[in-house]
Amino acid sequence: MRNGLSRVWTVASKELLDFIRDWRTLVALVLIPLLIFPLFFIALPIFLQGEMSELDYYDLNLEIQIAEGDEVPEQLIQPFIDNNLNYTVVNLDSELANLSVSGSDASRLREGDPHVILRLQQTETNSSESWNYAILYDATSELSSEGNSRMREVIFDWEQEIIGLTLADVNLTKEEALDPIHWDGDSSKANVATSAQSAGFALSMFIPMIVAIWTATSAIQPSIDLTAGERERGTMEALLCTPANRVELLYGKWVAVGVVAGTSVLFQLAGLLFAVAFLIPSDIFGMPTLSIWSMASLLLSVLLFAVFVVAVELALAVRAHSVKEAGTVLGPIVIAFIVPAMFAQFVNLEGIEWWWFVAPIFNVCLAMREALLNVTDLSHIALWLSSSLFYAFVAVTWAARQFQREDLVESIS
Repeated sequence: MRNGLSRVWTVASKELLDFIRDWRTLVALVLIPLLIFPLFFIALPIFLQGEMSELDYYDLNLEIQIAEGDEVPEQLIQPFIDNNLNYTVVNLDSELANLSVSGSDASRLREGDPHVILRLQQTETNSSESWNYAILYDATSELSSEGNSRMREVIFDWEQEIIGLTLADVNLTKEEALDPIHWDGDSSKANVATSAQSAGFALSMFIPMIVAIWTATSAIQPSIDLTAGERERGTMEALLCTPANRVELLYGKWVAVGVVAGTSVLFQLAGLLFAVAFLIPSDIFGMPTLSIWSMASLLLSVLLFAVFVVAVELALAVRAHSVKEAGTVLGPIVIAFIVPAMFAQFVNLEGIEWWWFVAPIFNVCLAMREALLNVTDLSHIALWLSSSLFYAFVAVTWAARQFQREDLVESIS
């Protein structure tokens, strides 16, 4: 037994050394997982802010179509200037069924001349001033969409001004007329959940999905390389001539791929938590406060999921006769891990049935959710822990049986 474990570790060490000798593997295993979320939280907001600011500087052409006899309200003139809207005024087509019918103006908007069209028609109501309007634009044009956005802001401010004047005529304020039943005090203080609890709840809704995607994808390349890859390179026979038997070789490869996949996932989680802790303001999003049991449960569930995924992918890769075939098979298999993880995010944890913690993939995803919510249920832990170990054992046993077949381990001449 001791010699067997020693040979398994020797095989795993050899495979791991082969991996880390390539600097590209280290980049993919360590650097990318650590940086992907910090870069996402830093670079994406800066990029989006820059793109939005760039659009703000554009002068846009606005065409105002107004019914004959009406005049453009003076309240709109200065907002048009402030929002870089160069406007022209034309008469509104009186034959339009309603102001939203684009008619012949559709082709002009698609060509970008003008960027946006505002149609106005004054109406008679009890308000101090009343208008019908429509904004025509091309949603596939960034400039036209920007013009629509600016126009909506101008119209909203104009409407609020008219509402204020109408209410003033009857000696009412906006708050009295539009908010007769209102919240007393700061509504955010009514939520008794702490920021740490809220953060744990938010993270529990997407961390299991991230773990499922990253684990399933990060294990594919090493699984293929250590099975079908060695067959194509002609190095499989050399391994079979070592003192280790085939099951020990398979276990060694399994440990090596599991270490690679598990390490990659843990680094990714570290990068995510770093981004949450240091890059997002604490008043917007805090860090979950987890007990030692919850942290241990989270870590164990992640590692067990990696063990199970690696065993399945390794078994499938062993059956492939070439690297190309292995990639073709394992690519769609990733979906089999991701889809249950996605559905697990929406399982109601209140009064949850016990069998959810036995169902494959669902069990570890729900275990991660409970850990992040700082929920310690010993019966649930016993169920997902025992079932995960069982599934991992079955998957490894299946992989070992595949590795015993001569046609699946001999090199292709």
